[in-house]
Amino acid sequence: MACDFSLGMLQAGARKPATRVSFAAGDALALPFRNEAFDAVTISFGLRNVADADAALAEMLRVTRPGGRLVICEFGHLPGRRLNALYERYLAAALPLVARRLSGHAEAYNYLAESIAAWPAQPELARRIGAAGWRAVRWRNLTMGVVAVHTARRPGPSPDAGTTERDTRAPQGPRS
Repeated sequence: MACDFSLGMLQAGARKPATRVSFAAGDALALPFRNEAFDAVTISFGLRNVADADAALAEMLRVTRPGGRLVICEFGHLPGRRLNALYERYLAAALPLVARRLSGHAEAYNYLAESIAAWPAQPELARRIGAAGWRAVRWRNLTMGVVAVHTARRPGPSPDAGTTERDTRAPQGPRS
């Protein structure tokens, strides 16, 4: 099931050679699905763009079965203040220049740079995922942290193993 706020994105997805994917228009703050409908929920490069990321995390928890998984792929921050500051300067200055030359839509890349800079670093996002009710929260940095994949489980019996998730520890740091 693919769900998106943008009808244009849904139409583009529907034009792809289909597998067994269904499409639904929906808002991450009020997903159009019943409670505990899915074994897993994912969001890629979209949580940053939701009006209330914490509410969206709680809503994703609502539609995930007990023991189910959350996978978030999102921009992150580089380790170390100096390295991250250089990266943010690159995003703010160089990325829009390159975009202007290549796409003519520099303002979209200005937004991208600003939204990445304003987005929480990986440990803070992990804390917020845990605060929304998810457990066994972890993340893995890709490309030194430019992108991070966060994973978590909804507490309760696992939909595939019949076991119970009882991890109440604080969110864990990076995995390799």
